[in-house]
Amino acid sequence: MAVTADEVKARLAQVSAPDGRPVTETGVLSDILVSDSKVYLSITVDAREAQAWEPVRAAVERTVRGTPGVTSALVALTAERKAGSAPASAPAGGAQPVRVSGEGGHQGHSHAGHSHAGHAHAGHTHAQPPADPQKEGSGLPGVGAIIAVASGKGGVGKSTLAANLALGLVASGLKVGLLDADIYGPSVPRLMGLKGRPDVQGRMITPMQAFGLKVMSIGFLVEEETPMIWRGPMVMSAISQLLKEVNWAPLDILVVDMPPGTGDAQLTMAQQVPLAGAVIVSTPQDLALIDARRGIAMFEKVNVPVLGIVENMSYFLCPHCGGRSDIFGHGGARHEAQRFGVPFLGEVPLHLSIREASDAGLPLVATKPDSHEAQIYRDIAGSVREALAGRRGTTRAAPRIVVES
Repeated sequence: MAVTADEVKARLAQVSAPDGRPVTETGVLSDILVSDSKVYLSITVDAREAQAWEPVRAAVERTVRGTPGVTSALVALTAERKAGSAPASAPAGGAQPVRVSGEGGHQGHSHAGHSHAGHAHAGHTHAQPPADPQKEGSGLPGVGAIIAVASGKGGVGKSTLAANLALGLVASGLKVGLLDADIYGPSVPRLMGLKGRPDVQGRMITPMQAFGLKVMSIGFLVEEETPMIWRGPMVMSAISQLLKEVNWAPLDILVVDMPPGTGDAQLTMAQQVPLAGAVIVSTPQDLALIDARRGIAMFEKVNVPVLGIVENMSYFLCPHCGGRSDIFGHGGARHEAQRFGVPFLGEVPLHLSIREASDAGLPLVATKPDSHEAQIYRDIAGSVREALAGRRGTTRAAPRIVVES
């Protein structure tokens, strides 16, 4: 029989908080989410109390996993500094800990770099540069550079662009990985025609491979139709694990398909690793460009260079007559690139072959390399590679996101 959230909560009443009260009476637990016998919850405490709460997190994990009907659990401990409180002692860089127990039940551990800057706090955020960025590299052993492919809103073809961009970099002779960081809507498994689960040794995951790419996605760990009803702390912890608990090396470039928007996931990525740059994807119409501007502004605030803007679905090419129609308008992304002083990387048409290849898990750059559309993606990849080469030696370490109240 399927376990319920009430049953899990009843069991957790047996776990004591540091002050002796049942943990369920302390107000630190998130809603308990149950999906296919998997349980997800988070514990949010003041940063000054994080160390005292780690044994409680471990006890909560054991209790949840011991509940009849539970097959696995994800329990995150997050710490935030409350307004007016003194900063807690923290790892170098000022990061607060996020500890998590996930699929397979391996022991939780500390992830540096969590920030609540994406939540509704008073004030604003700014980035503080590190003391010595040259010693940081990409932040991941054996990985040369990490770039984010981002959009201000969903539905602009960002994942398709990310997959073909990564394959274009492979075609240029680089060793490339593709990380699907869109926890709520992972689409890279379908785009790359991959099924099954990756191998796990200890706590390290071996990425899947397709078309010369190393690929990892939360979509390999859950069923395709399973909704990811996760709160911010769990999303951020999952992204941290996909970055740091995957055997990516050796790679020249790791391409990260970001979730749309400018929230927790984007700030977590900017703080977890020193991004070499970001590629912004937008369609030509004004509504999409408004959100693209927000994306550019966000990366600027966290000291991540914008490598350029791509105008996706730039124009429609009729598969029958070859005629062109500017369905969503045209040239808006190029104009925004000029306005912000960032490179314009190219125009990708709205074409039937791109949609068919993406749905079939046969990305154009790999399966139809001689097509006009594949050449467009390779040209964009070439421009990105040139932009990275121009920034060699200037990659910043991950910024510290500071919330001011």
